[in-house]
Amino acid sequence: MSLTKRILLAMVLGVATGVLIHLIAPSEEHFLRAWLARGLFDGIGQVFVRSLTLLVVPLVFVSLVCGSAALGGHSRMGAMAGKTIGLYLATTAVAITLALGIGQLVKPGEGIDMPGEVENFSPTDNPSIKDTLVNIFPSNPVEAMAEGNMLQIIVFALLLGLAISQSDHKASHYMQEFFNHLNTVILKLVMILMHLAPYGVFCLLAKLFANLGWQAIADLALYFFTLLFVLLLHGLGTYSLLLKSFTRLSPTTFFRKMWSVMVFGFSTASSNATIPVTLRTVEKDLGVDNRVASFTVPLGATINMDGTAIMQGVATAFIAQVYGIDISLSGYLMVVLTATLASIGTAGVPGVGMITLAMVLKQAGLPVEGVALIIGVDRLLDMVRTAVNVTGDAMVSTIVANSEGMLDRKQFERPLESDNT
Repeated sequence: MSLTKRILLAMVLGVATGVLIHLIAPSEEHFLRAWLARGLFDGIGQVFVRSLTLLVVPLVFVSLVCGSAALGGHSRMGAMAGKTIGLYLATTAVAITLALGIGQLVKPGEGIDMPGEVENFSPTDNPSIKDTLVNIFPSNPVEAMAEGNMLQIIVFALLLGLAISQSDHKASHYMQEFFNHLNTVILKLVMILMHLAPYGVFCLLAKLFANLGWQAIADLALYFFTLLFVLLLHGLGTYSLLLKSFTRLSPTTFFRKMWSVMVFGFSTASSNATIPVTLRTVEKDLGVDNRVASFTVPLGATINMDGTAIMQGVATAFIAQVYGIDISLSGYLMVVLTATLASIGTAGVPGVGMITLAMVLKQAGLPVEGVALIIGVDRLLDMVRTAVNVTGDAMVSTIVANSEGMLDRKQFERPLESDNT
């Protein structure tokens, strides 16, 4: 059975088990609630959440060093690199802002009672915007890693990667090889954890529904459809608007040619696995020059995580509402900044968004345990997020190629072979 099916099965069994425990043991003092839900299930669930948190620092640091070191080697493509990174970060910032705005408007987390957990959590005071910006720059990178200060880790990783790319050939080659191999090992560790995810999902959902009962199903459904709506709005609306504004090309033609890539991304839930299909479609069907596509598409699979940013925005608003924590304006601005920068270090493999969400929650002063509220339905949404991400990669590639005069507009307008049959 595939990992997706196992997680879906674990989700269903976890919900069913939790609801059954809630019906059999409506009282919190019942031994099933005390020993099974708040004991065994809660223990295994916390181990899984801690495992997610464990991977945050090495995953983001090594991925960012690899990406910035590779990017620094393309100095002859400075203008194109600037446009590409600027567009990727801009669309991510729009995505997270849209997610937070709709999350505040819909309020999917209101009405969910978390007895016994709100009292045990003391929210920290949000720093001012000035302090947030100053604290981005580390005075001691080792201390930043030990404390899990992700904004400082991101800055240090970018500077280290840039320094590696500017070093002499021997040192640069050796260090890039070292970090690339280390990145491979860390991604393998991520996949090992994801194969254990069904057990963590089962325990987290069983505990959740044992405490909340049937009402939690409706509450999670509101979160699910809110996030799905924002994903579709950004993927269809924002991308269409940007493509039309910068290139005057038809969004309808773009999406028709990207359909197979979107389906492949949806089925694999991995931007990295979709790179060969995305590259072929961008070059052969959209008419983007290979010199542009070979740079923008792999880079997009690394730093363009609009779908993940949307999940982080809606999830942040949802978890804050569940725990009854009011996030100030500076807190939301910090979430936008953190999620935008974190998207650079989010690897294009299934499940990594949950890891970076833990970072965003920590920066916003929210409990990392809130991941347990939404992880059960995240696998389904992860597939939609990947489809949005790969579509964004192709959209930015098309805009950059058009601005550099390296887009075959006739090829873009030419119908697909399937359209002629």
